[in-house]
Amino acid sequence: MDSRKIVLLVGALLVAGITAFFARTLIAGSSAPQAMAMGAPAPVVANGPEVLVATRTLPVGTILDATALKFQPWPRELVDNAYYLKPSTDLSKLTGTVVRNAITAGQPVTRGALVSPGDRGFLAAALAPGMRAVTVSVSSQAAVAGFVFPGDRIDLVLTQTVPGGGDGQPLKVSETIMRNVRVLATDQRTDNVVGDDGKSKVSTYSTVTLEATPKMAEKIAVARTIGDLSLSLRALADNSTQLEEAIASGAVKVPDGDARAEKAMMLRVASEPQTGGSTYATGADVSRFQRSTVPPRTPTTATAATGTPGTPGAVVIQGPVVRVARGNSVTVVPVGGKN
Repeated sequence: MDSRKIVLLVGALLVAGITAFFARTLIAGSSAPQAMAMGAPAPVVANGPEVLVATRTLPVGTILDATALKFQPWPRELVDNAYYLKPSTDLSKLTGTVVRNAITAGQPVTRGALVSPGDRGFLAAALAPGMRAVTVSVSSQAAVAGFVFPGDRIDLVLTQTVPGGGDGQPLKVSETIMRNVRVLATDQRTDNVVGDDGKSKVSTYSTVTLEATPKMAEKIAVARTIGDLSLSLRALADNSTQLEEAIASGAVKVPDGDARAEKAMMLRVASEPQTGGSTYATGADVSRFQRSTVPPRTPTTATAATGTPGTPGAVVIQGPVVRVARGNSVTVVPVGGKN
């Protein structure tokens, strides 16, 4: 082989090797910055004091319990004087306070956002927009022996005696007239009494203040004059069950594709008191010796004009009658009968 060709071939191989080496170096050098750019940024750690924040969204009028608040570290430069700081805050004293301004989940709670029991305007702040506060008298037996606390939800049961005719025995009946009604206060307390063991103390009371719509307030005022009112404590799971039934029946429309609107709708429906479609039980549902309907009244007796009872020719007619006059003759005809 010609020596010139050999030199050219060796030179070409050297150039190709150097080119491959530089290309590999460039590719390796450019991949490192790309990997660093795709990496997640280092999390910012809050090294400031612990402040009180909401564990969930708290609408206006929410009565706080122990699960609604918690302490969380907060950046020192963002701490405000209105925040509740852990060293100077007794969390148990905030239980039973009412949210005056809406607080989102994770947001620090400010002192102006809460109203304490006994403060002016506390009950008005506890009411949801458009709602009213109504007080009813109850006995210890009708109030679930004191196990109903502010913030609980109850059903309102009316027990009455309906008079009738016949033998004079009345109809005894109880009826659930309202459901999912929120309790605002028991007697003059809007918070729970906590004992030394940290648990709520059960105590009896004679009045209960309820949250109701204006129309429901009118019905409660009338119900107090009809009979006796009793409280029926609801389970927490009842709200979700009724919501599912309302969605299945088409009474509630679920927004499509909007998770926030759907959550707001579910919260609103679960917190609304309900009236209408009430259930009832009569005395016959409890005892076979009681009635299931109002007894009929004693029918009236009408006597024909041609005589008096007990005399020959006298006619006794039962029920309503019509008197027909033909000249000097008057005839008594039962309603629905023939002359």
